[in-house]
Amino acid sequence: MRVIAGKCRSLPLKTPPGDGTRPTTDRTKETLFNVLMPYIPGCRFLDLFAGSGGIGIEALSRGAQSCCFVENNRKAIKIIEDNLAFTKLKPDAEVLQMDAVSAIRYLDGKEQFDVVFMDPPYLHDHEKNVIMALKGSSCLCDDAVIVIEAALETDLSWIPGSGFEIFKQKKYKTNQHIFLRMEFKE
Repeated sequence: MRVIAGKCRSLPLKTPPGDGTRPTTDRTKETLFNVLMPYIPGCRFLDLFAGSGGIGIEALSRGAQSCCFVENNRKAIKIIEDNLAFTKLKPDAEVLQMDAVSAIRYLDGKEQFDVVFMDPPYLHDHEKNVIMALKGSSCLCDDAVIVIEAALETDLSWIPGSGFEIFKQKKYKTNQHIFLRMEFKE
């Protein structure tokens, strides 16, 4: 795995051993950042279920102001810290070892994010719990973008009525990116 664009372009990144994480492929990452590019420069990025930190590091490399990495696996936290040190992006990063919902509660009232990316374990309904936690917190800017990476068969029927709306969806061979923003009532 490597950084594909920006100031850290082509730098290799470590990934945790085993199959506990699923690093996003370069092609999928490129498609993701093609959609996110208008939002990245100067943004505050939140990378939930961060794994190796590849998505947040890509955002920092492409001009994000800061990134908060949230991961509850100790070995993955070490990999994120190693990758941040190697890419020299550590000054712009915060790494939290906790689950995503606890992190949102911890960050509530402390920081607001422009872009939130989450790549939870597939088919465990973590997405809904995280979205509901975000809805009840002050962690999101008014025009924040939330991206969920999920299996193709993930049930998204709960999103209408959640306070968020899907504004774009990109499907790949085995997974998808769902782009959400806050629903505004007229």
